[in-house]
Amino acid sequence: MDRLIEGYRRFRAFRWPYLRDLFVRLAAAGQKPKALVIACSDSRADPQTVFDAVPGELFVVRNVAALVPPYSPDKGYHGTSAAIEFAVQELGVTDIVVMGHARCSGVAALVSGAPKSCPDFVESWTEIAAEARQRALKGHDGPEELQRRCEHEALRTSLSNLMTFPWVREKVATGALTIHGCHFDIANGELHQVEHGVVAKIR
Repeated sequence: MDRLIEGYRRFRAFRWPYLRDLFVRLAAAGQKPKALVIACSDSRADPQTVFDAVPGELFVVRNVAALVPPYSPDKGYHGTSAAIEFAVQELGVTDIVVMGHARCSGVAALVSGAPKSCPDFVESWTEIAAEARQRALKGHDGPEELQRRCEHEALRTSLSNLMTFPWVREKVATGALTIHGCHFDIANGELHQVEHGVVAKIR
């Protein structure tokens, strides 16, 4: 906590003076982000940093492996689905970006099983992308290639699952909403666009 407090002090001393007017406007007018970003909780793959975004620009939800579950409205706890609903229905975002990343531990748990230290939730959560694992296993040259293929396939599963939300599907059909898949490589800082059949480096 001491390290976090020191970070806050640096923020107040060096960044706050430049951001004060922006925060005052955001406090008065509320948030109006144009994009929802669904990203992994991994500390190395922060979407605000990758997209060089300022406060108020992105509505971000993060979870293990950046997974989108299928639409399932019941009395269970659906944190990611609630964030999607709020962003689309209340905030009216025009874009949804699912951002996975290289060397994802959540995808590694999907491929090889959850760590023994995480027996309660990780395995059942990553099973959302079980079909992605099966697709990735159909062709690979080794563990690194399997990991990368599964990261891409998990992204595609999340994009497909987004379309099971009726109000997402309706807005995509009318052109009011567009969904995108991106994959961030931590080691070289490169971002690739991942659609259903194509992986392309963003330049």
